[in-house]
Amino acid sequence: MSRVILHCDLNSFFASVELLSHPELKELPVAVCGDPASRKGIILAKNEAAKGYGVRTAETIWQARQKCPDLVLLPPHHDRYREYSHLINTIYGQYTDLVEPFGIDESWLDITGSMHLFGGDPRAIADGIRERIRRELGLTLSVGVSFNKVFAKLGSDYKKPDATTVIPPEGWQSIVWPLPLGAMLFAGPAAQRILGQYGIRTIGQLAAADNALLENLLGKLGRQLWSCANGLEDSPVRPQHLQEPVKSVGNSSTFPENLTSREQIRRGAALLCDSVATRLRQQGLYCRAVQVGLRDPAFHNVSRQKHLPHSTHLMRELLDTAMELIDQIWRAPSPVRLISITALDLTDRWETYEQEDLFSPSAPIQERRQEKLEQVMDNIRRRYGTRAITYGETAGDALSLHENEE
Repeated sequence: MSRVILHCDLNSFFASVELLSHPELKELPVAVCGDPASRKGIILAKNEAAKGYGVRTAETIWQARQKCPDLVLLPPHHDRYREYSHLINTIYGQYTDLVEPFGIDESWLDITGSMHLFGGDPRAIADGIRERIRRELGLTLSVGVSFNKVFAKLGSDYKKPDATTVIPPEGWQSIVWPLPLGAMLFAGPAAQRILGQYGIRTIGQLAAADNALLENLLGKLGRQLWSCANGLEDSPVRPQHLQEPVKSVGNSSTFPENLTSREQIRRGAALLCDSVATRLRQQGLYCRAVQVGLRDPAFHNVSRQKHLPHSTHLMRELLDTAMELIDQIWRAPSPVRLISITALDLTDRWETYEQEDLFSPSAPIQERRQEKLEQVMDNIRRRYGTRAITYGETAGDALSLHENEE
């Protein structure tokens, strides 16, 4: 028996939640955005009316208003979005205990073992969930129904807004294979660009491609994409209480003014490294690699990463590595708009990958001292707040960081 998996995707989630408080704006083009007065002024979400003008997520407010001068801008309320996400997943949980959130506004539901309790018709169950969300919460969603997670998500994207699309176990090729490669999960812009050079632009062309060629071009991702295109993806829907292991811990920040000196960049990186290191320690994790990303005012991005000689969750070690990477990719006075710091290759224990010098124990001693210092800072912050104590080079608020956790 084939599995029956739903992918439920809320339509224009942020904007739809905001419009619950502003019903008078429902027919107008509306977008949720960062502060227009700051440099975080990008479009976070938009309603259907704004989409009709070509407004896109992640473009600047200026670009959006060039397309739609009458665009209504609303500030985000992330606590409200998390509250609604919890309420929605609670409703999903009444249909199955196999509910796997995929971001704040999407979830997979495996109803294989429970659909007989709700009439046994997957499409009718999907329509019933959509009707409940609309009636009880005032929101709409699109639902894909299929026999694996990738095709279920493809179905929820197939027709929007407020629709149910079934991709059945029999004859799915006629629906899936004509679609562009980018419609499928995991086929990002980089993969599309590489495969496009070999004439692979649809899911069907990907399915017919030589598996060895795909692996040579994309590594493990090539095999994964070929498997997905041929309907062989079979990953389970993870229950809500089984969280996926943390793969990275990172923060990024857009600055109110461009950074043009190494001192400014070091201060910004220090604040982010302090935040990342604190979160690592809170979760009992260490990282074995660090990635740094820089963005200039023209939104050009460059990044580098480096493996460490030993795992760490210390701010000083993250910062030293981050600045080493920054020195490789930045030259003064090139302006920097955004910095990101990400801890990668996580582990739950301290590990070393270099032969220790028995005659030079000063480095391990220094690390232990730094560990004790940062643990003391953690204790002070837990008791008196995150701003109670900081490093000297991060003191002051001239940079006015607004961090985005990853």
